[in-house]
Amino acid sequence: MADEAPFQFLHHEMIQHVYRSAADGEPETGRNVSRLENLGFRVGQGLVERLTKDTARFKDELDIMKFICKDFWTCVFKKQIDNLRTNHQGIYVLQDSTFRLLNHLSAGKQYLDHAPKYLAFSCGLVRGGLSSLGVKSIVTAEVSVMPACKFQVMIQKM
Repeated sequence: MADEAPFQFLHHEMIQHVYRSAADGEPETGRNVSRLENLGFRVGQGLVERLTKDTARFKDELDIMKFICKDFWTCVFKKQIDNLRTNHQGIYVLQDSTFRLLNHLSAGKQYLDHAPKYLAFSCGLVRGGLSSLGVKSIVTAEVSVMPACKFQVMIQKM
């Protein structure tokens, strides 16, 4: 529990820094979200490289996604993904009913429009982690009720 607060503060300050540095009167065009996602991508790459240095190769895409949902998610968010679903055609949905980085926001709907900036780094984490494992993907997130979150991972075939 003690290591939870510094991660949340760092995440919040990172968001504030990115939005403050771009707040020179220019409208939000998605560039800030892209910057946060790219930061997460690099962190996800490094983290997965470290987590998998002593493990055997994964045999298929589903094993890779199970690793992301169990080991990777536990390392970053101190809990496993609550639900993993797939259509067996390259689309996976990861559901977290109490997403840690949204817990500090109100459970009401008034902050739903702020959710993308709090989820961009996490989307990048997942995409970067998958990239380190040789899986090219597109990761998006959606929130319908705070703090529950769904991450959709679309695997891009090479």
